[in-house]
Amino acid sequence: MNTKLPYLREKTSKLTASAGVYIMKDKNNNIIYIGKAKNLHKRVSSYFRENPDHTPKVAAMVSNVHDYDFIVTDSEYEALLLECSLIKQHQPKYNILLKDDKGYHYIRISDDEYPRITAEKNTLKAGSYSNPYTSGFVAKETVDEVNRVFRLPTCSRKFPQDFGKSRPCLNYHIKKCMGICTGNISKDEYCEIIKQAESFIKNGSPESVKRMEAEMNQAAENLEFEKAALLRDRIATIKKSAEKQKIINNSIENADIIAAAEFYDRVYISVIMYRGSRLYDKFVKESANSADEDILNTFMMQYYYKREDIPRLIIADHVPEDYELIKKMLENQCGRKVTFSVPQKGRQMELLRLSKNNSAEYAALQNNRTGKEVIALEQLGKVLGLEKPPKYIEAYDISNLSDESIVAGMVVFENGRPLKKAYKRFTVKYIQYQNDYESMYEVLTRRLLHIINQEGDEYFRRIPDLILLDGGKGHVNTVTELIQDFGLNIPVFGMVKNDKHRTRAIASGGREIQINNLQAAFMFVTRIQDEVHRYSVRYMHSKHKKKTYLSELTTVKGIGEKKSEKLLIKYKTKDNLKKVTPEELAETVGINADTARELWEVIQNL
Repeated sequence: MNTKLPYLREKTSKLTASAGVYIMKDKNNNIIYIGKAKNLHKRVSSYFRENPDHTPKVAAMVSNVHDYDFIVTDSEYEALLLECSLIKQHQPKYNILLKDDKGYHYIRISDDEYPRITAEKNTLKAGSYSNPYTSGFVAKETVDEVNRVFRLPTCSRKFPQDFGKSRPCLNYHIKKCMGICTGNISKDEYCEIIKQAESFIKNGSPESVKRMEAEMNQAAENLEFEKAALLRDRIATIKKSAEKQKIINNSIENADIIAAAEFYDRVYISVIMYRGSRLYDKFVKESANSADEDILNTFMMQYYYKREDIPRLIIADHVPEDYELIKKMLENQCGRKVTFSVPQKGRQMELLRLSKNNSAEYAALQNNRTGKEVIALEQLGKVLGLEKPPKYIEAYDISNLSDESIVAGMVVFENGRPLKKAYKRFTVKYIQYQNDYESMYEVLTRRLLHIINQEGDEYFRRIPDLILLDGGKGHVNTVTELIQDFGLNIPVFGMVKNDKHRTRAIASGGREIQINNLQAAFMFVTRIQDEVHRYSVRYMHSKHKKKTYLSELTTVKGIGEKKSEKLLIKYKTKDNLKKVTPEELAETVGINADTARELWEVIQNL
């Protein structure tokens, strides 16, 4: 607990109700968090109240606060701008977003007599460079596209030194290169093509096509048919290249698409940028320990503050908390209107899904998971109202054959994958008739006692983030009351099946939550339900077989249930039993030779 809380509460009781910025500091006077507030007294007081309900992120920050400063401003908007400026300057620990600068990538046009266009990781070589790209993939793809569209040379030959020294390469014959090496293209002609290619990189397909169409028409009027035909072919190539991307960029001329993927205590934010109706760049940022609840709000303030390249349209999955202030800041920076969109369907929704997938794949890469697993856990956590994605999930299913062989299976999924060494099997001991509710109650009672008493292996002692039951609201209510009686706080939900025994919905205590519109979460829950059902049924069948063996063995006079169980415990399987000699049977269960011989004959006929 923070021993400075009494002092901080006393100080905050006198704090102004004006708008401003607060600056949290640790015991070494280092700035650890900077925030803005419409009402400083109200906002800062929320950190230091007696019974806080902070998230773990906020609680971690508060525990390290030794003192704080504040700066009063005339408006909340001024506070926003000041907050952004101070975060950029001081880079506090708990304002982690945009703290680290990743390496940039560039598109270079060399200063050779016949320039080349290449993707570079730095600006050390001579030539002119594009604005920096945060995504090396986008820079390389753009270079590949422009070289293909304008049929520029990508070989290692040097011009004009290598004119006519050897035959043109394959690229020339398959029309992927204009054939500079033949010496038939003048320097002026080539440099004009490079200018067109540079315009294509900067302005995108639509502007380039318009300008080249005008040049083509002018060339035709001047009877320069060869030049007009070359421009016609180039325009066709650009349009064909653009067609390949229509599914994701049609009608999106100038936009940023922002989406985040959460993976436990870290957040991964992706910005897909479109300029000139083309994918222009991609930015992915990893964040941790942010004390701000609205990650989009914090990200946008820091990402766009004093940024020159402000898009006309920003697409995201929700409206940020300080939407009006952020919108005002962006429009003041760029001097024009900026639109914010939260799509529900259509092409913008496809773009948002693309950005989300990028975030998820980046998160997966950093955590040795797949993008689908990351999205599934995030979707499941949100639809169930959990504070964060469930890392450790236990699922239970009751299986029986009439009133016999009543058992339960417990399967465990950690980080979205089965953890088979943590699986457990239960034989229902105290319920002698078919009753799923009471059987589930018994099994969960025995399981939870391991947590309360910290008994058993490391997995039995562990508290799950989520419990899923194969069943509906009745099962959930039964187990929820049990968990509350034990004083534990574990969310419990049921996995509801349809008439065809397939996953249909998630059951809470009072309602059903439909998840079939969340594909990743739906497939994940279906997988869990199938796995726990398979595991429990398999155990039930094995128990039933053992009971069959027992009943056969007890037909021998002098062999009761205890002696039969002793044999099964020692030899475990029917095949092992068949290999045992009569003498070994007599020694194991303490019977005479005649009984052992009779028992051996029964075993051979099993």
